[in-house]
Amino acid sequence: MKFSYNFLQSFFDKKLPNPNKLGDLLTLHIFEIETINKVKNDYVLDIDITPNRAADCLSHYGIAREISAITGLNLKEIKLKIKEQDIGKSINIEVKDPSECPRYTSRIIMDVKVGESPKYIKDRLISCGLEPINNIVDAANYVMLEMGQPMHVFDFDKVDQIIVRKANGEVIEGLDDKKYELDSTILVIADSEKPIAIAGIKGGKDTGVSKGTTTVLLEAANFNPLSIRKTSRKLNLKTDASFRYEHGYDPNLTEISVNRLAELIVEVAGGKVSKLIDKYPKKRTPLKIKFDEKQLEKLLGVKIKKPLDILKSLGMKVEGNMITVPTSRPDITSNVDLIEEIGRIYGYFNLESKLPMTYLQPTIRDEKLVWASKVKDILKLAGFTETYNYSFVTKDEKGVGLENSFSEDMYGLRKSLLTNLIKVAEKNSKYAKDICLFEIGKVFGKEKLMLSAIIVGKDKFFELKGVIDLILKGIGITDNIYIDKGYKQAEIKIGGLSIGIVGEMKKNIYAFEIDFEKLVKLASDENEYLPISKYPAAIRDLSILVSLDTRVSDVMNEIYEHSKLIIDVDLFDIFEKEDEKSFAFHIKYQSNSKTLESSEIDLIQKNIINGLESQGFIVRK
Repeated sequence: MKFSYNFLQSFFDKKLPNPNKLGDLLTLHIFEIETINKVKNDYVLDIDITPNRAADCLSHYGIAREISAITGLNLKEIKLKIKEQDIGKSINIEVKDPSECPRYTSRIIMDVKVGESPKYIKDRLISCGLEPINNIVDAANYVMLEMGQPMHVFDFDKVDQIIVRKANGEVIEGLDDKKYELDSTILVIADSEKPIAIAGIKGGKDTGVSKGTTTVLLEAANFNPLSIRKTSRKLNLKTDASFRYEHGYDPNLTEISVNRLAELIVEVAGGKVSKLIDKYPKKRTPLKIKFDEKQLEKLLGVKIKKPLDILKSLGMKVEGNMITVPTSRPDITSNVDLIEEIGRIYGYFNLESKLPMTYLQPTIRDEKLVWASKVKDILKLAGFTETYNYSFVTKDEKGVGLENSFSEDMYGLRKSLLTNLIKVAEKNSKYAKDICLFEIGKVFGKEKLMLSAIIVGKDKFFELKGVIDLILKGIGITDNIYIDKGYKQAEIKIGGLSIGIVGEMKKNIYAFEIDFEKLVKLASDENEYLPISKYPAAIRDLSILVSLDTRVSDVMNEIYEHSKLIIDVDLFDIFEKEDEKSFAFHIKYQSNSKTLESSEIDLIQKNIINGLESQGFIVRK
């Protein structure tokens, strides 16, 4: 927003810092200055006013107050001199909805002479980007720039009463000679017959001030910012007034502004001023805050001398440690806000850098986070890619229902990670091979953390089983077993506790899902280290025929029972016929004390075969 340097100077007796220096001070303490330009004998500062300060700083007087607080220069007091008279004229003002128009303040001035404005007013309007029109309209625009309150002036003789109401499908011709259609959502200022202004945005042409105007009606009102914003957008009409009202203004500003306008009109156009007409049913009172100086030192890290003087310089009343905040500062609601005001005026750049006095507290170990990170590392090294899927599922996927679902695709919350993981795998299998994905996330219904992984391909059961073994071994778990559930699926157990399932979930899609919270409770940082045997290992193969209901784990357990020299049994092939299936194993033998002879291994192998045959299995020789 543009501000005139000469206009700002008018609020001070002493000389302000030069425009560039002033711009630097404002940038350091409150707002950034975008440009500084010379316009005739004036300088224009384009100041970027932040929305939280629109209520008090979209005015020259508001910026002058900030300059006074920053520089210590005395700000001139606003002393208005109005001679009220019984002019024999009055008007009825009615506000239909006070929530749309909290305050409407007015005065009547008769015997005015419409003409040209004084040079200083025209120059300051031009500096701020406004075109001079006549002394009455210019005075209204001048006071808006000065005080921040948008003003409007009607030709009194063309208005029989003022009604603030909603429109009802009417049309108005504005001062810009354009016609606007007004629906029932738009707030208007009307007389007994028709709208005469679009409230807070644009005046009507029929009641505007002209050369023949002798009596004027002044308007200083406060409107609902949301209503003004909606109307402005609906009509695609933005004005200086609407811009201010949209940000929310102080209703207590209307009286001083209409008085200032009356004083200025009498100065530039003559006239007699009526008594104040004011519709203000619900008054806004200032907020009182108890100031805590100890918190100031704690937050800013320094002790500031006379901090209350800074608050006084910003227009606040100080009574002991009670601070009365002006209604024009809705951004200040707590002691912290007061401290922020003191800090910025004092200058954050003046605060010394100090290390805080505190103590170091060790972080509490988050077991889920620790083991999740460990498992993720293992899976990434195994060639898996982590995914993050939505927690939502479709209506057909039978998730946990939501009262207000987003859409058919986001109807409920997932009960399994595999629901979305399988969809991702299927979609990506069209474009890539060797798809290996995993996810750690919450499921709902019975809310808990789960771990799932998926491999796309033919006969990937044992590959996926090997991945599970790798994970469990990596987190210190070795007593896991797999219970065959049929249909190419197995239950995963640790010490008798079921933790999940692994198998073919859809054709050529193999996956596992593990209760991660159970896994965390079983995981251990303790590792048992054994020396590597310096003696060679020997491997023998064994192939057996079994019935279709025989589980791999039963056969492997039988093999391990025959000797402690068996250090590993690995299933490397499985083949199914109509009524039987075949398992093929690598059996690894090794001793820590000697090299095993063939005769010793042959004897163990013979005992294994006899043991298996006694269980009814057929060993292929």
